[in-house]
Order: sequence, then structure tokens, then C-alpha cells
Amino acid sequence: MAAADPSDLPANAPLRPLPMVIFASRWLQVPLYLGLIVAQCVYVFLFLKELWHLVTHAFNFSEQQIMLVVLGLIDVVMISNLLIMVIVGGYETFVSRLRLQNHPDQPEWLSHVNASVLKIKLAMAIIGISSIHLLRTFIEAGNIGGPTATNYTTTGVLLQTLIHTIFIVSALGIAWVDKMTLSGTSKGH
Repeated sequence: MAAADPSDLPANAPLRPLPMVIFASRWLQVPLYLGLIVAQCVYVFLFLKELWHLVTHAFNFSEQQIMLVVLGLIDVVMISNLLIMVIVGGYETFVSRLRLQNHPDQPEWLSHVNASVLKIKLAMAIIGISSIHLLRTFIEAGNIGGPTATNYTTTGVLLQTLIHTIFIVSALGIAWVDKMTLSGTSKGH
């Protein structure tokens, strides 16, 4: 006996038990997204702590020290942005629609988010975060013997640069595969 064509089924036909359980399993991700919201709260606390440290010690810091603290603040903001992309985009893509159409604060990117767009946005955010870390490493490595000197070896700096380069190559690879997939899909239709 031939299987029924899914397009022949009524639009609101009840799911059979196994597909219903499999489809409902997406809700198991909700505690993960809630956990990321808790992590977001930790980053807000960290940001406020670092900002307070900057404000209360600004007159005692050199320009380079202020720059390092500000880079740390930017790093926290970029990680926080990454968390928002994962929480909002992931929930919208994999769990349930947020139904934010016509909401004045709906992020522009959310209207066209899918797994592919989310991957590219995440890759770009990781490159941005890695760039901040690499810039801090270069600044701190050049400060050998100074009050904020950190023990960086040449090998450590080179490895961090290599890892950053791998992030960039990976993001380019993801974008290229995505472009190839989209161009292959548009030719087939």
C-alpha cells in the first residue's frame, strides 16, 4: 500500500504519537535558552563591575590601561550580543515563533532569520570577539615590564593569531557553502 501524500492531509490533522513526541521534543531546548539568559545576567554584572572599576580608577590609570579596560567592556558587550542572537534567533528558529511582527522593538534581522543566517551571524560575532581578544593580547604583549604586563610568549601570541585566522577561514567557508546551497536551490526551482 502506498504511503499517503502529506499534501493530501488536512492542514490541522492531528499528528501520530511518535511524530508528535519528536516534534514536541524541541521544547527541551527552553531550559537551555533560560540558562543563557542567566549567563546574560552574569555578563551584565561583570560589565557593571568593570565599568565601576574604570570610573573609580580612571585618574590612576594610564591611557593604555583605560584602553584595555574599555576593550574588556566592548568584549563583554559583543559576547552579550552573541548571547541575544543565540537566545532569540535559536528560539525563533528551533522552538517556536515569537510573533513579534509589528512590534516596534523587533530586531531587523529576526524577520529573515533561519539556521543558515544564524550560523553566519554567529561566525561573524565570534570573529569580532576574537579580534578584541587578539588586540588586547597585542597591546598587553607590547607592555612587557610595565605595570599591566602579562606573560605572553611569542608562541602564545602566534597561536592566538592562528586561531583567529582559523575563525575567519571557517566563517568564509560557512558563507561559501551557504552561497553554494542557495544558488543550487534557486537553479532547481
